[in-house]
Amino acid sequence: LSYIITMKTAVFATLLAAASAFAPASQKASTSALKAFEGELGAQVPLGFWDPLGLVADGSQEKFDRLRYVELKHGRISMLAIAGYLTAEGGARLPGDIDFAGTSFESIPNGFAALGAIPGAGLAQIIGFIGFLEIAVMKDITGGEFVGDFRNGAIDFGWDTFDEETKLKKRALEINQGRAAQMGMLALMVHEQLGVSLIPSV
Repeated sequence: LSYIITMKTAVFATLLAAASAFAPASQKASTSALKAFEGELGAQVPLGFWDPLGLVADGSQEKFDRLRYVELKHGRISMLAIAGYLTAEGGARLPGDIDFAGTSFESIPNGFAALGAIPGAGLAQIIGFIGFLEIAVMKDITGGEFVGDFRNGAIDFGWDTFDEETKLKKRALEINQGRAAQMGMLALMVHEQLGVSLIPSV
């Protein structure tokens, strides 16, 4: 009996120590991270700086920049994906055949069904092209003006003619549109699998 009581006491003491050790530290780290990043671009009303998983609870600027880099890249990919999905859903197809066997672009369905209809060599080319973009294009090679600046001295589209306020506004718009596109693409994929189209008359 004394052994059981001793074990229960030890377990209780361990849990108490764990609670006292982690709770204040987590709260302090979250508070410091909030102060560190609440002024960052993308921390916008109504949520402000929102990090429910505590990914930057330690206040690391390097980690925040890495996550912002990934967020921007995924947002840009999702915006292109939305445009591509809607274009294909609207019936637009390239002319001609996708392979020498006579498989026409017109015969390739939209969405997940396309994965089974595109010939293996075609899928390999798509994956290879994505790999090329990831390795050589979609990255900051020359040291950009901000995280996610992939111009690399080659593409500008008049960016340097904007004042700082306009640049910040456009960057904020990109972040918001990218976030919306990620959620939108996810919704399209989920509803396609459920057999419920989000697109009118489809």
